[in-house]
Amino acid sequence: MPDAAPRLKGLVEQMVGAPLPVRIRAWDGSLAGPPTAPTLVVHNRRALRRLLWKPGELGLARAWVAGDLDIEGDLYTALDLLSGLIWERGEDARTLAQALRDPEVRSAVRGLVKLAGPPLPPAPPAEEVRRPRRHLHTKHTDRRAISHHYDVGNDFYEIVLGPSMVYSCAYWPTPDSTLETAQRDKLELVSRKLALKPGQRLLDVGCGWGSMAIHAAREHGTTVVGITLSQEQAAYARKRVADEGLTDKVEIRVQDYRDVRDGPYDAISSIGMAEHVGAERYLEYATDLHHLLRPGGRLLNHQIGRRPHRDESAYEVDAFIDSYVFPDGELQPIGTTVSQLERAGFEVRDVESIREHYGLTLRRWVANLEADWARAVQLTSPGRARVWRLYMAASALAFERNRIGVNQVLAVKTPESGESGMPLRSRTWN
Repeated sequence: MPDAAPRLKGLVEQMVGAPLPVRIRAWDGSLAGPPTAPTLVVHNRRALRRLLWKPGELGLARAWVAGDLDIEGDLYTALDLLSGLIWERGEDARTLAQALRDPEVRSAVRGLVKLAGPPLPPAPPAEEVRRPRRHLHTKHTDRRAISHHYDVGNDFYEIVLGPSMVYSCAYWPTPDSTLETAQRDKLELVSRKLALKPGQRLLDVGCGWGSMAIHAAREHGTTVVGITLSQEQAAYARKRVADEGLTDKVEIRVQDYRDVRDGPYDAISSIGMAEHVGAERYLEYATDLHHLLRPGGRLLNHQIGRRPHRDESAYEVDAFIDSYVFPDGELQPIGTTVSQLERAGFEVRDVESIREHYGLTLRRWVANLEADWARAVQLTSPGRARVWRLYMAASALAFERNRIGVNQVLAVKTPESGESGMPLRSRTWN
């Protein structure tokens, strides 16, 4: 009689010391767990071997990307249920070494080893980045990391992002607005905060596929230089600029922010780029942007932030995201971001959290991907499409549950006179 699922459920509960909140269907067709819950489908024993050789998030990610694990039912509900059990056990969670001191846990591990079969570790999926974490955030390593994330194919990103081709948090007037409306409103929000005017020069750092540069030039008459490290993004953005008839207003460069030397600029937008900078380089990043602005110029820094740890030295980069999504990406608390900008010489004038907006944005991106799944797989690979579906769905929940946030920081290169150029009332509150 098939019994893999009941055995697996019992062993997992023995290891974690809590009931399994999802249903399990194993490779032999057996079922176990709450009948109304989403189902975790374990297609083969290889999934267990992946978890045994890499316990925790990375082992689960490898099994998911390789197609050894799947979820039937609502993906968000399943991830939410599993997060409390596996991914979000908190800063006081027991380490594996501590857990193995428990005879019950050791017994469960032996049971999993027996259930998993031959003990050789499966090779990681081809989509995984494998490199030593040293010499981070040099120009070479940053270029390679950006290429891994953004040079997936412009056609693939068109599926996910939709016509706006904006890969950052939208700004929603209502939850049922269109994604294109919300992204246009975000670009306009950035433009208003920077007080863009005809004849001004804007530097768009990490310009993506050119949406902010095009918006600033078309709607506000601004001359724009957009920089990116992605060759594919740059080619796509240049074509869009030409199609809009804005080649006299917008220049797209493949260039590192550390190599920009043609300041001063009246304004700088950095939207969803600073997450790639790294903690050790952040002050350098802020200082470089400060030097590139004219006195009185404004910076709008739009950046994802994590919650602070009691012991900041304990912060570790998320294993799944580092290996499959954003190699070498690092998040920092909003307080650290503000402090670094101030150390670089900026006067921080406004900080706006738009955390809830990113949950809405990510859910729309997931829906876009799922609606055109077969084509997305054809354009990339089954594993790559699975990476993006898991990453975006899990990230949506992380924003909704306040595990991470996203903030727009408006800063001014205030001259010695103290005249910031800011209005007395810059915000209207409901």
